[in-house]
Amino acid sequence: MNRADWLVAAQAAALTGIVWPGRPRWALPPAVTAAAGVLVAGGAGLAVAGVRPLGASVTPRVAPPPGAPLVTTGAYAVTRNPIYAGLFTGSLGVAVLRRRRAPLVSVALLGLVLAGKVRLEERALEDRFGARYRSYAARTPRLLPRRHQPG
Repeated sequence: MNRADWLVAAQAAALTGIVWPGRPRWALPPAVTAAAGVLVAGGAGLAVAGVRPLGASVTPRVAPPPGAPLVTTGAYAVTRNPIYAGLFTGSLGVAVLRRRRAPLVSVALLGLVLAGKVRLEERALEDRFGARYRSYAARTPRLLPRRHQPG
């Protein structure tokens, strides 16, 4: 099993830890509950917006499948990794709503795993698409959208 396969397995384990059954341990203020709900909905929307243009090319692996296109429009014009950004954001909201420590630890681990996957995936995309990918990466943020500066 190579590093990429370990990261895919670790991602599955972290996601399982977030949704693993257990009783809530504390109450949440209504504003925190609402914010967590926004994270879940926004993260899900971003992840779906990232999945849609990939179609049959979607894979949990870091290397794009043969024939997969380099998508640079839509959600991919805002972030190079909308699926990972959405998955993390939505998972953070779910972990908060679970109201236990274990899901919060699992979402932190998910963040580390996704950071590792991003680095490997970007190397694979650069190997596959060369200068086209480097140009895209230079103008598009890795995960978080950049604030536009006036003027």
